[in-house]
Amino acid sequence: MRLFQLALFCLCVYIQYKLWFGHNGLQDYRRLTETVNKHQEMNAELLKRNKLLKADIEDLKLGLEGVEERARHELGMIKPNETFIRVLPKKQNE
Repeated sequence: MRLFQLALFCLCVYIQYKLWFGHNGLQDYRRLTETVNKHQEMNAELLKRNKLLKADIEDLKLGLEGVEERARHELGMIKPNETFIRVLPKKQNE
């Protein structure tokens, strides 16, 4: 009877070891869960960026206002007979 109890105890310890430290154990589960969470956050950020890009594409497809706005802000272009005035903020150190 003692040998049977010892065998059961050893089997229980072995199963517990496999559960906590073995392949596909709790450590692997935690690591994979963290990896999945990081990838989900990255996917959410990429979805936001894709939505913004789609909105820009639609804006550019619909009319020249979007093209004009981009040219003015990104390239600093102005129309003929327009006067460009740039106002610089005062430095706060002075």
